[in-house]
Amino acid sequence: MRPPDPDLVARLRAAGCVFAEDEAALLRAAAADGADREELVRRRVAGEPLEHVLGWVGFDGLTVRVAPGVFVPRRRSEALVHAAVAALRETAPAAAPVVVDLCCGCGALGLAVTRRAAAGPATAVELHAADADPVATACAARNLEGTGTVHTGDLFAALPARLRGRVDLLVANTPYVPSGAIAAMPPEARDHEPHRALDGGPDGLDPARRVAAGAGEWLAPGGTLLIETGTAQAPVLAEVFAAHGLTAAVGTDDERAATWVQGRAPR
Repeated sequence: MRPPDPDLVARLRAAGCVFAEDEAALLRAAAADGADREELVRRRVAGEPLEHVLGWVGFDGLTVRVAPGVFVPRRRSEALVHAAVAALRETAPAAAPVVVDLCCGCGALGLAVTRRAAAGPATAVELHAADADPVATACAARNLEGTGTVHTGDLFAALPARLRGRVDLLVANTPYVPSGAIAAMPPEARDHEPHRALDGGPDGLDPARRVAAGAGEWLAPGGTLLIETGTAQAPVLAEVFAAHGLTAAVGTDDERAATWVQGRAPR
């Protein structure tokens, strides 16, 4: 590997990039032509997320396409993938389980769950991914080509009616930043990711409440719902799950600083 370009590293560091050496190497690899590389560097120095500049993000061992205007999946959401696959292996029927990724963004969660499920007893998954943002679903359709079906629409309204009562696993990374906290987010997220993918309402739980309220109609008997959330929000969301007839538990992953709530539908 070539040594990092000290001038490029200095520009990135001056722009506030904490991992300037790593980013410099990625940007050099992304564009061999000097003019093309300079355009990528210019975008990054201006504050655009590195993943948008490169056009991809590493997620759970996968290279997942992302595009400007699309939410960038965080490493902490890898914990949701592992929890989802564990639940799927515990409860899914022998036939191909039905998996739904709501608020799918670029489709990273559904893609990673499907890959990990295929490595275990469930060799085939019927995957559906949905998001209200057509920019996001266009990106997800590229990532999930040959793997799943992507739908555009508001939460459950996007899904085909034939899935009612058949979903073995419903996973959702709903927006959960309280509206009043968005202004304090890092500029990369606040200024470059869609507001609707961040804003969870006054306490950050409005979208999650809507998913929990509608899940019972769509989950198969014994099916599982998992929603990523904040640590302080988790007990509140667990109560919401229970109020809608789900057996709720809070899960955490300290290594990835991740928290989620898992709910099981009655059999």
